[in-house]
Formats: sequence, structure tokens, C-alpha cells
Amino acid sequence: MKIGNVKLSRGLLMMFPMGFASGLPLALSGGTLQAWLTTAGVNIKTIGLFSMVAMPYTFKFLWSPLMDAIPIPMLGRRRGWIFLCQVALALICAFMAFLNPVSKTAALALFALLLAFFSASQDIVVDAYRTDILEERERGLGVGLSVTGYRIAMLVSGALALILSDHIGWKNTYLLMAALMASVSIFTLFAPEPVVPVKRPKDFSQAVVAPLKDLFSRRAIISMLLLIVLYKLGDAFAGTLTTAFLIRGAGFTPTAVGTINKGLGLLATILGAMTGGALMTRMGLFRSLMSFGILQAVSNLAFMALALVGKSYAMMVFAVGLENICGGMGTAAFVSLLMALCNVRFSATQYAILSALAAIGRVFVGPPSGYLVAEIGWASFFFVTFLTALPGLFLLYRLRGEIEGLHH
Repeated sequence: MKIGNVKLSRGLLMMFPMGFASGLPLALSGGTLQAWLTTAGVNIKTIGLFSMVAMPYTFKFLWSPLMDAIPIPMLGRRRGWIFLCQVALALICAFMAFLNPVSKTAALALFALLLAFFSASQDIVVDAYRTDILEERERGLGVGLSVTGYRIAMLVSGALALILSDHIGWKNTYLLMAALMASVSIFTLFAPEPVVPVKRPKDFSQAVVAPLKDLFSRRAIISMLLLIVLYKLGDAFAGTLTTAFLIRGAGFTPTAVGTINKGLGLLATILGAMTGGALMTRMGLFRSLMSFGILQAVSNLAFMALALVGKSYAMMVFAVGLENICGGMGTAAFVSLLMALCNVRFSATQYAILSALAAIGRVFVGPPSGYLVAEIGWASFFFVTFLTALPGLFLLYRLRGEIEGLHH
């Protein structure tokens, strides 16, 4: 079977279960765990402290060189680490199920931290696996499948887990999630290992230094790194206060926002990622980045229009749908760019560094966004987010030659 000019290989098809496995643990140490603690009667100060267990996701690049340098016997350099992380995640979820949040709060926090650590570690190697296994023409579609799996898993361990907890209890819900993670690990056993001859680093210092030397030896690398920070900045800026705007600014009920912004938004993101991935097989990396980047920027203006029109369900559906479809398309192209910048010798380390760099923008646009809205209002705020996307598009245009010259 073919999509566009891309044949659906075994490695490409594995992107869906790999994406699902990456997305499943996220809520189990985050929002879903928070809901469990709340319903169990844990005090709000303690619940707030539990947000710190997410730290491994921020610092995962620190131990990524180990996963490049040390292969796991029998299963291979990539699959071995992925399988090990997935088994650990299944066991940790199972252990968490038997803990009482009130009497064993510290133990639950420790296991939640371990869950986040192995989840972040799995992300490192799944990103590297995707980079290594996909050929250049497969990247867009592969990212689309990966994002789809990831988003569906977040829905399963988020919204579905909350619904299940009301019917079967938290213990059985976490046991079910553990069984699901164990089931997904079976796909890893049958996934093809990337057939790339790789010269292993001689020691740990080489495993750390060599990926950085390789990355910074690239042509126009500083401009490329700046592009990584800027490309999704407008999208991230608008996203920081979308929910607050829909409830407080436009006057929609939380139920309507939950249904449309989260439900429709999820489906639209999946549609965007798959559409973007399919289009990339024909358009190539630069044209996809530029086209989808322009759409990302313009989609922010739909929220500006909603702010001007006021409470309109039709306009809300249009704005949420357009923003998520365009954002999903932009994500497919952006992740493909990160993959194209990685050397297969160091893909775990380099992808972890590049993805951490991509998150910088999201971190820094959050704090000033509320102040900006207070000063200039919602409509002007969304216009500013549109303007914020333009420097990235200008830099992208300037780097056309370098991007078109990137090869796996």
C-alpha cells in the first residue's frame, strides 16, 4: 500500500504504536494523577508539589548520551532501550495502583517521579528511533502517524482514565494502564532495528562532546538553532491563554470549551498532522515548513476575529478547528526538520538537545502573555501572536538553501 509516493514499510507503520507508547505515561504522572490525589483528599499544597515530578521531561538531554553510547544486548541499540523503558513503565504503573495517596504520599511521589523519568527516557529513544528508521521521503508521514498515536494515548490516559476511575476505581484504572503499556511493548519486539552501521563512542566524554561538535560543525547552525526557537513561537504564544480566552474573554462555559477546544481540537490536530505528513511526501521539507508556517500564523487571526465578534459557537468551532489543523501540519514539518538535522550516530543526544531548544520559546512566552492581555485586550493580543510568527518565517526564507540541502 502507498500514500502519495511513499510505501507503507514496517518501520513506518511502527510509528503509530511508538507514538502511543510515548503519549500514554504523560497524564499518569500529571493531570490524571492530580485528579486521583484530589479525589483521595490530599491537601492542595501537596498536590501542587507533585507538579515537580515532571522535571525529567525538561532535563532529559542530560542522560541522552548514555542511550546513544550503550546498546542493550540482544534487542539492539534503539529497540533495547525502548523495550526496557516500556517494561519499567508498566511495572511502575502497577506498583502505583497499590499505593494509598493519603498514607503513602511520599512513596507515590517517588514512583510518579520514576514514571516521568522512564517516560522521558522512552521519548529520547523513540525520537532517535524515528530519526534513524525513516527515510527522508517517509518523515512527514511517519511524524503524522507518531503524533496521532501520541494524541490518542493522551486521551486514553487522560479523559478515558478519569471516566474509568468513576466506574472501576483508581487502583484498577492504573492496573489497566499498566497492562496497556505492557501490551504496546510487544510491538517493540517486532519492530525493525535501524540498519545503520554506527561507530560507537570510545568513552562517555566522547559520547557527550562528539554530538555537540558534530552539530556545531554544520553550515549556518546558529541560524538553524534560532529558527528552531522561532518557528512555533507564534503558535505557542497564542496557545498559552486559549482556554482562558474562551472562558473569560469570549464567555463560553467550561463544558463547551472542554468539548470543543479539547475534543474537536484533538481531532483537528490529528487531522492536521496526518494531512501535513501526507502533503510533505510531495512538497518536500522547505515548501512544507513555509506553507504550514504561514497557515500556523494566519490561524491565530481566527481567534482575533472571535475576540472581535464575541460569543459565537460557529466562530469558536472555526477558530479552534483551523488553529489545531494548521498547528498539526506545522508540527509534522517541524519535527521532520529536527530529524533532518540529526546525525544517526548521535540521534538520541542531538534530537533531545534540539527538542529542548524548541521548548525554550514556550517557556518564555507564558509569563508575559497575561500582562499583555491586561494592557491591550484579547483581539490585539492575538494580532501580536500573529506578528510573533513572522520573524521565524523570514529566517526560514533566508535559510532555504541550507534546508533544501539537508539529507538523512
